[in-house]
Order: sequence, then C-alpha cells, then structure tokens
Amino acid sequence: MNQDILNVRDLCVKFYLEDRIVPAVDGVSFSLSKGETLGIVGESGCGKSVTALSILRLLQTPPAKIVKGEVWFKGENILDKNDEEMREIRGNEISMIYQEPMT
Repeated sequence: MNQDILNVRDLCVKFYLEDRIVPAVDGVSFSLSKGETLGIVGESGCGKSVTALSILRLLQTPPAKIVKGEVWFKGENILDKNDEEMREIRGNEISMIYQEPMT
C-alpha cells in the first residue's frame, strides 16, 4: 500500500507586479509516496521552479503569493506553518535540487 508523504492540491501562485498580475502556477496537483523520487519537467517558464519554491515557501512575498491550494507533508498542511517550523523542514525533510543550465 502506497503511503503519500507529500500531496500538493490545486496549487495556484500569482505574482503581483505594479502594472499587472502574472499567474505563474495554476491548479497544480500531485502526490509523492514514501520511497519515491519526483522529477518535475516541462518547458522553460512553465512554472517548475515556482512550484518547487512554493512548496518550500521560498518565494519572495511580495510580489509572489500562494492564492490557493494546499501542500500536505506527513499529514500537515505546511502552508500553515510559521517560518521557524519551515526552517526545520527545509533541507532536513524536503530538498530541492536546482538545475543549472550552464553546467
């Protein structure tokens, strides 16, 4: 039986700029079971990095804002956690491998 460790539900992220609102991620949902590895692929500018940075809550706010969705990790919606609690999770329990196109 698979046991979801990460469940992203209907994640929506927008950037509020001076002259416009830019929808960066719109309705992304996926789950990751214990022991699985997830690779997010797509065209340049499609929202891969914004999705990952949103899960880790590393986007600069403002201008970025998670306007909708949930990110469940080990049974808790981590979008409700404070900064100190997120620091404990980042790197220790959830990590992101950044892609460097120049390597």
